[in-house]
Amino acid sequence: MWVVVYMAQGKEMSERIRDLLTKEGFLFKIKPIYKNVAPEDNYYKVMVPKSEANEAHKVLMENRYL
Repeated sequence: MWVVVYMAQGKEMSERIRDLLTKEGFLFKIKPIYKNVAPEDNYYKVMVPKSEANEAHKVLMENRYL
């Protein structure tokens, strides 16, 4: 089961989160909320497996995303 750990505003922010989670070794998915919106104006769901949610949340907090 996948859990949302962050809602990124804009493509650029979602890419920064992607880079951080990749560097930290997390399995994750990033999905746009709206289909008919420009990427820079969209929101993106950042999801990780439920078993990794607490650890991913800690990493996001340590890097001042939360």
